[in-house]
Amino acid sequence: MRLALAQLDVEAGAVDANLGRAEDAIREAAGRDADLVALPELFDVGFFAFDAYQRVAEGLDGEKFARIRDVAADEDVAVLAGSIVEDLAESEGGPADEGLANTSVLFDADGDRRLVYRKHHLFGYESAEAELLVPGERVPTTDLLGFTVAATTCYDLRFPELYRDLAEDGVDLVLVPSAWPYPRVEHWKLLPRARAVENLTYVAAVNGAADFGDDALVGRSTVYDPWGTTLASTGDHPDIVFADLDPDRPAAVREEFPALRDRRRH
Repeated sequence: MRLALAQLDVEAGAVDANLGRAEDAIREAAGRDADLVALPELFDVGFFAFDAYQRVAEGLDGEKFARIRDVAADEDVAVLAGSIVEDLAESEGGPADEGLANTSVLFDADGDRRLVYRKHHLFGYESAEAELLVPGERVPTTDLLGFTVAATTCYDLRFPELYRDLAEDGVDLVLVPSAWPYPRVEHWKLLPRARAVENLTYVAAVNGAADFGDDALVGRSTVYDPWGTTLASTGDHPDIVFADLDPDRPAAVREEFPALRDRRRH
């Protein structure tokens, strides 16, 4: 599988412009033979545009996911629509509780919805996210292009038990759309790599490249293999990161170094 991480310049509150950048990046990545493209967290509105969350929220069948779905089908490429602000009341068949969620959707190359993930761990440190949004309760997986795939989101990286549960569910590729800011660069470089090493799985962390005034994102979208080796990475500017992933690699590493089988529960 050829994976592309679209590190986008996200403009606070500028939904149409942000969607246009996402569509352009998907088309560019597909033109460079990507099989799967991942977008950053809240690529629609920008993580720090808290005042705009309610205004831009829509359901799973709203215009924003529809635009990403359509370009995925048009370009014959799978796309993780990193995340948008979802209005749960507008999503048919969604959670019973109303409110807003930080929601990622994985579309396959036919434009079919394969996975919906709502961010579990909401950031509370000097942030309004935990006040404005409700956490997700499910951690779905799907089989795609020879991999068992899951998505998590940004702050989830600080909770290793979530990733261990995914490993026990057979996941061998975790996509992590994020809006990780300065000054926590070293944490961003450490945590996705640690999650890959601990669980002997591919971890692909796609960040934004944006300046929100008092806050700026670190960029540095990176793909780690099951040994924690960096396969591809970039700086803090808008870019597309490409990496070729071998679906047999996680099983081979787990056989060579069977740490997961040696785990003892207390």
